[in-house]
Amino acid sequence: MTRVGSSRPRRTIEGVTDDDANLPACCAPSPAPLRLSTPSAQERPDRDGDAARSVVGGLVALPGGTFDMGSEDADVNPGDGEGPIRPVPVDPFRVAPTAVTNAEFARFVEATGYRTQAEEFGWSFVFHLFVAEGVQVRGSAAGTPWWLAVDGADWNHPEGPGSSVDDRADHPVVHVSREDALAYCSWSGTRLPTEVEWEYAARGGLHRQRYAWGDELTPGGEHMCNIWQGTFPRVNTAEDGYVGTAPVGSFPANGYGLYDVAGNVWEWTATAWAPEAYDVWVVRGGSYLCHESYCNRYRVAARTRNTGDSSSGNTGFRVVADS
Repeated sequence: MTRVGSSRPRRTIEGVTDDDANLPACCAPSPAPLRLSTPSAQERPDRDGDAARSVVGGLVALPGGTFDMGSEDADVNPGDGEGPIRPVPVDPFRVAPTAVTNAEFARFVEATGYRTQAEEFGWSFVFHLFVAEGVQVRGSAAGTPWWLAVDGADWNHPEGPGSSVDDRADHPVVHVSREDALAYCSWSGTRLPTEVEWEYAARGGLHRQRYAWGDELTPGGEHMCNIWQGTFPRVNTAEDGYVGTAPVGSFPANGYGLYDVAGNVWEWTATAWAPEAYDVWVVRGGSYLCHESYCNRYRVAARTRNTGDSSSGNTGFRVVADS
């Protein structure tokens, strides 16, 4: 049974500001200024052969090639480094059609006894609309009062004590750090996608399109992904059918048969944000909190970053494997 050693540093919300993580408010907050070393003190579970065959057997094979990566849209987020558009080669690989679900992560936990970083730290970030009265809140990230540090919030209790994923088995797992994602990958014989692989897969074969399905956000009035409608951060009209996470595959697949590459939950990648950025990693895809007024990162080229120890109610991951 895998456990985190008692010597692991404890993350704190003291001193957390928007400037610390340099992220817009709808993106997953970071417990900066603490930075954990990589690899962490936790021993990753050994690969499970049966689990590896099960997971890898369900991946979609992509041929690789060269594609135009990036964006030069007028509304790109300054500092995100989306552009310029440039041809990028990618080798063949296989990718999961959906993000890892609660049911899949539960099998991993049952098999290994793994405890996530949120469980070890004792708290994780929960969006304010989902925090029930009486739940213990440590505080909020400065300048973003809608992100609350909730005691007992973790993958199995997404809104804190009293909540569960019993009726969300087919929803993407959340409150997982990058280290947690790597532990799952180690057990299942997979890995996280590089940022290049992620965008290549998300584009689904489309050339320089704004979204994973084309250039219109809601073609013919149809919602193509789970993002925010209404006035962020107080009113979500849920015109797409969801206020929080949606079951994976609730919206149409892209051209490669992949679901939810826009919205629903952010997805960790294997790519560091910059060589000089210690333990800061690229996350992709946007989440159910993205809105054009603040964070339009549901665009297929959009990117942002977070520290590897971060966890929140809108961040999960998708796995890949070599061909």
